[in-house]
This record gives sequence, structure tokens and C-alpha cells, in this order.
Amino acid sequence: MKKIYTLAATLLLVACAPKESLDKNSVLTDPVVAKTALDTYIYNQFQKPYNIIVSYNYVDADFEQNKYLYPPTESKVQPMLEIVKKVWIDAYKAAAGANFMKEVAPRQISLIGGYNVNSSGTITLGFADSGMKITLFNVDQLDTHDHDATRRYFHTIQHEYCHIINQKKPYSEKYGKITPSGYTANWYNVQDADAYAAGFITPYSMLNDMEDFAEMTSTMLSMSRTEWDAKVNAISSTTGKAAIRKKEAFIVDYFKSEWGIDFYMLQEIVETQMQSVLQ
Repeated sequence: MKKIYTLAATLLLVACAPKESLDKNSVLTDPVVAKTALDTYIYNQFQKPYNIIVSYNYVDADFEQNKYLYPPTESKVQPMLEIVKKVWIDAYKAAAGANFMKEVAPRQISLIGGYNVNSSGTITLGFADSGMKITLFNVDQLDTHDHDATRRYFHTIQHEYCHIINQKKPYSEKYGKITPSGYTANWYNVQDADAYAAGFITPYSMLNDMEDFAEMTSTMLSMSRTEWDAKVNAISSTTGKAAIRKKEAFIVDYFKSEWGIDFYMLQEIVETQMQSVLQ
């Protein structure tokens, strides 16, 4: 600690000395980093139009130290971002107008190459941080030939973005009162059929009302309206089905009243964009 304070004092004296200046060989000169083609793509497609910084170089301090995480393979970054832009950003732009993503967007997207495995055995595919940052894991494994896996991946993106939307304009507490007794910290022990019967669209939506809202929204945006209706209509529990339909109506109303977005139109645009990238 003493060495640190001594160094700080020395730098202060140099800075205050009259007529002192750093020459071109100073170790404090900012390093010049060449901009790659990928950096140019990110700037033109994300940063310039939407003020979204994309980080694909792993920064150790940004993540938990007990996790084995690593940066994505650079050749995987742009193909993934092109799909992210088309299925997520362009879809909202078409449904909500050109300014929506400029006003309601994370300031940073952070990319990680592999899985984020939790101590419970579950896997985190992404998370939103204080409405400012979305982190996406498993970038290296994205394969548009695997339709189910690709839809799950973009389910995660829509889920995390829903949290940011909700932070900008919170939904009514009435949503959490639709199925108040069903929330549980042990959601990962619940089977799909049991979640449906309790009025939840996924087991994870049983964690709390915020995750419930985001899971409902992202599940609806992971399929066409026809597929969604078929999924809900197939639920055998009458009470469970009714609760999910009530949550659906709540979400549709929220997007319309708070954001002026026709949610069913957004759903169909997202599906069209998704179909165009699946191989």
C-alpha cells in the first residue's frame, strides 16, 4: 500500500510542475489499437444507430470468479450478431418504429463463448444487468441448422430484453396476483406439465412474477400465434390454461397501453425473421 501511495504522490508532483510535458515516448501514451473489420461492423450496425456497444473480449472482472468462462471464437461473433439484429432489433423496429430501439435498448451486449453452469446444475444462457447490459453465453454453439436450439437461444434474448422494457415502464402488480401461490425458488424441480397445470408457461417462470412476465413474453415471441394457441390449447388443466390466457391478455394490453405495440403483430414479425435465418 505504501508503494501505491508513493507512486500516486509522484505522479501528482509531475503533473503540477510548471512547463513539464510528456514526450512521445512516454509510457502513459494511449496505445493505438487497429480497428478490425468486425469492429467496423459492430460500430455501423449497433453502436452508431443504437448506441449499443458490443463486447466480445472477455473481461475477467465483469464475471463471477468461480465460473469457467471464455470469450467467443471471433469468427462466430458477426454471424451471431447478424441474426440477433434481424430477429430481435429489426423485428422491434418494424413493429414499434425506428426510434424504439434507440430509446429502449441496453447500452452494452457482452458475448461469452461457452456455457454458464450454475451450482444447481442449471445453465444460464443470458442475463440483463440493471437495464444497461445484456450478457449472452454459448455464442460458439449457435447453429441455425438446429432449429430448436436456435429458438431457445432467441427465447433467452427476448426474455432478457423484456426485463429492460419492464424496467423502463413497470407493469402493474396485479400481474403477480394471477397465480400468487405458485411461485417457488425450487422451480428447477418442476416438470413442464406441472407448471402448466399451475398456470405457468415454463418451470422457470415460477421463480417470481418478473421471470414469469419475461418467460410468457419470450415464449410467445419464440413461435407463431398459431403455434402458441396450439400449445396453450393442449394444456389439459382448465384452471392452468385459464391462468395462462389471463397472463397473455395482460401482456398484450401492457405492450399496447404502455408502448403502443401490437404484440401479436410483433410476434408474427419475429417469427417471419426467425424463419428467414433457420437453415
